[in-house]
Amino acid sequence: MPTSGGRRRRTPRNLRNFYAEALDQAERLELADAHEVEGLDEEIAVLRVRLKRALREHPEDMALIAKGVDMLVKAVAARYRLSPKARRDLADNLAGLVEGIDNLLGEGSDAR
Repeated sequence: MPTSGGRRRRTPRNLRNFYAEALDQAERLELADAHEVEGLDEEIAVLRVRLKRALREHPEDMALIAKGVDMLVKAVAARYRLSPKARRDLADNLAGLVEGIDNLLGEGSDAR
């Protein structure tokens, strides 16, 4: 279907083919399954697991932890369509949680 400017609008199938070119064969097989997933619940769960791993394996890397928290906040905000204020409050609460974990980890290393 032509759009203004004479360009053709891509169909969803064409978009899938566009992205499929960047994937290896195994990932292309998973692409069909990925199309069936609705919502962000799986992605949020994965982000939580990865953030926990980052806290466990790299507790000193606050930039990594902050990036993980930021990604999680954005995903949860998108999931629940939070208002900007609610999003800031959630970010502040998660930042406080990370700071508390950092303090606990710091206390544990002082005791050694």
